[in-house]
Amino acid sequence: MRFVSRCLAVFSGAVLFSSVALAQPYPNKSIKAIVPFAAGSATDQIGRAFAAKMSESLGQTIVVENKPGVNGMLGADSVAKATPDGYTILIGTNSTNAALKYLMKKLPYDQDTAFVPVGFLGSVPLMIAVNPEVPAKTLKEFVDLAKAKPGQVSFAYASTSQQVSSEMLSSMAGIQMNPIPYKSGPAAMTDLIGGQVNMFSADFGVTVSQHKAGKIRGLAVTSTKRSAAVPELPTVNEALGLKDYELIAYFAVFAPAGTPQDVIAKLNQAINTAAQSKDIQEKFAATGFAIDPGTPGGLAQRNKAETAKWAKAIRDAKIEQQ
Repeated sequence: MRFVSRCLAVFSGAVLFSSVALAQPYPNKSIKAIVPFAAGSATDQIGRAFAAKMSESLGQTIVVENKPGVNGMLGADSVAKATPDGYTILIGTNSTNAALKYLMKKLPYDQDTAFVPVGFLGSVPLMIAVNPEVPAKTLKEFVDLAKAKPGQVSFAYASTSQQVSSEMLSSMAGIQMNPIPYKSGPAAMTDLIGGQVNMFSADFGVTVSQHKAGKIRGLAVTSTKRSAAVPELPTVNEALGLKDYELIAYFAVFAPAGTPQDVIAKLNQAINTAAQSKDIQEKFAATGFAIDPGTPGGLAQRNKAETAKWAKAIRDAKIEQQ
């Protein structure tokens, strides 16, 4: 009887311990944040900065893991198929959560239903830049050069925004360029600096410092207004006399569909707290990154509008699905 009583006591203790463990508030262990692009990319830089600050308010470490490939599809797919418990999140972009379904013939997940919005982080323009040896001091001169050599001028891309911004330029300016795909933005930048490619349209996170150092020559920005980060550069619309060219990169956090609302609320609160951090604001001020957090519902509306905009941009640029 003593043995039975002892076993029952042990069993009861184990059940009680399990119940307490299960009842622990979220989060009670580290969180994994998937960055679907390479280390050093703007998504990586922004994701890591926010993850560090979010960890402070959540009381748990957020481990950033890079899973680059196929314009962000590989990393996004891993999150789409993760357990929806708040311990795996996606540092998403317009590539992964707005444009990708219009660039790929088939995705391994449903882009519209696989994720739930957590919170917007911010946005940044892209810079159209060339190797300094390219004989073009302005975007107009570059377009003229491309017209004189159809298909001989090359551009690099490693993400949807980089590809679409370049193809939009080709379409609207009436030129033909040779696209060169890369696995990562930093690798594309290395080849632009080295002269292996002629042009690269990429976010400020990877272009501004190189432009200011004279390693590349910025020609224009892709927003509708000039950026305070590089006020000397005109917009594409200014440089070419266009009025409808506009494309920016944005960054946001998403979670697998089915993630509990109370978990989403805690993550969103952590994002908004991080956005108020002086460290983050100062870190990205020079890159023109506009921090703009909000509610999950606000992100849902924004992403819906961006998805429609990117669908039109891809269609108008006549980009074939891969």
